[in-house]
Amino acid sequence: MSAPLLSVDDLHVTFRRSGGPGRRSNTVRAVRGVSFELQAGQTLGIAGESGSGKSTIARSLMGINKPASGSMLLDGVDVAHRRGSSLAAYRRTMQMIFQDPYDSLDPRMTVGDTLLEAVRLRKDRVADPRGEVRALLEKVGLSRSFADRRPRELSGGQRQRVSIARALSVDPRLILCDEAVSALDVSVRAQVLNLLKDLQEELGLAYLFISHDLSTLRFMADQVAIMYLGEIVEMGSRDEVFERPQHPYTRALLSAVPEPVVIDRTVRLPRVRLTGEPPSPTNPPSGCSFHPRCPLAQDVCRTTAPAARVTASGQIAACHFAEPEEVVAAS
Repeated sequence: MSAPLLSVDDLHVTFRRSGGPGRRSNTVRAVRGVSFELQAGQTLGIAGESGSGKSTIARSLMGINKPASGSMLLDGVDVAHRRGSSLAAYRRTMQMIFQDPYDSLDPRMTVGDTLLEAVRLRKDRVADPRGEVRALLEKVGLSRSFADRRPRELSGGQRQRVSIARALSVDPRLILCDEAVSALDVSVRAQVLNLLKDLQEELGLAYLFISHDLSTLRFMADQVAIMYLGEIVEMGSRDEVFERPQHPYTRALLSAVPEPVVIDRTVRLPRVRLTGEPPSPTNPPSGCSFHPRCPLAQDVCRTTAPAARVTASGQIAACHFAEPEEVVAAS
């Protein structure tokens, strides 16, 4: 296998939160030791509850949040601490599509001006910038007439298509999709997902696709990572994670999907209900971070953090009780 386009190793992101007058400040450990790789032209889907650290990873990759430690290699170059012009050049290689396309577009600018501004940031000079704007609109399924409109004149799906066109305007290799379709109607969501798939095939794009909707990830992702309280608790191919989940938290998430979920294509996944709320990232529990809510928790879970264990097929699960007949110790 060729070298990965993106390699994240032992990433930690923390925030200092003030306690206010007379109160202690505390540290929020938003991302705790996350590692993964993403190949060019592939999609890694990241799922988990709100506050699990999904968006923090994306914002760290874009240079919005600064990591406390760890490395983020894009084409083998560490981008964790880039500044100034170096950071601007890096951001042309990696773009982001946000959840709300209205908030992420300037309401005072026409669609054409928004795209023209981005096109002019390209490293290679474009001979006909306005012609490139028209081509971008057509690439995302919008007519040239949309160049004269403002965001308030567009539907949610049309605005998100403009956001996709803006991301494409600087010719990136990797696009971060942070809940990029969750605000759209179901029928429009399917159209945008198909558009993203078509663009990936045409342009060889890689996606880091963040979503709370597992059905969306099952359609989009090649690899899936499940996050809980700032950590990846399970990661593997789409089929492995959806059909043979190893971690109790993954099983609980899949259990909440309305459609029937099948393990090994013959056995239905039993219904699992979580109780309680996720622990505070300022004071994570000892041992396994999931043990206060886990239906399988035993004494070892309360005292010892599980090491990541790797199945023969490469699936990773941070659980003391991952299937032993398939699991070998992770290196």
